[in-house]
Amino acid sequence: MTEKEYGKLIKELSPNSPLVKDCINAFWIGGLICTLGQVLTNCYGALGLDKTDAGTATSMTLVAISALLTGFSLYDNIAKYAGAGTLVPITGFANAIASPAIEFKTEGFILGVGAKMFTIAGPVIVYGVSASVVYGLIYWITTLF
Repeated sequence: MTEKEYGKLIKELSPNSPLVKDCINAFWIGGLICTLGQVLTNCYGALGLDKTDAGTATSMTLVAISALLTGFSLYDNIAKYAGAGTLVPITGFANAIASPAIEFKTEGFILGVGAKMFTIAGPVIVYGVSASVVYGLIYWITTLF
């Protein structure tokens, strides 16, 4: 069997993905997460925090909720239903760090949790920081002239 024939066989046997349904679920669950973020920001603002501090507190709260839901194995169930709707917001990043930490805790804090925690999130951090440095340099150079 050639590679081309194998690819054709896999395509025939694989179930079709309900793309429209998946997009709608991702949209409304992601929107729900963002709405929760806005509600939290408004609540922190009502408690007297300025806009920047309220945003920081909101991010911290969403990360904590996501890590807690991951710890109770609830976040994965939501993600199976919502797909990218849970992946894109900050909650997805928190889940990407908490999941490996929980999975490898039996290997110890150093070689398990510490070593595996950033296996998924590590590249995101590296490329995010690198992109921000490049952007900062471009911004700095353009302001010189």
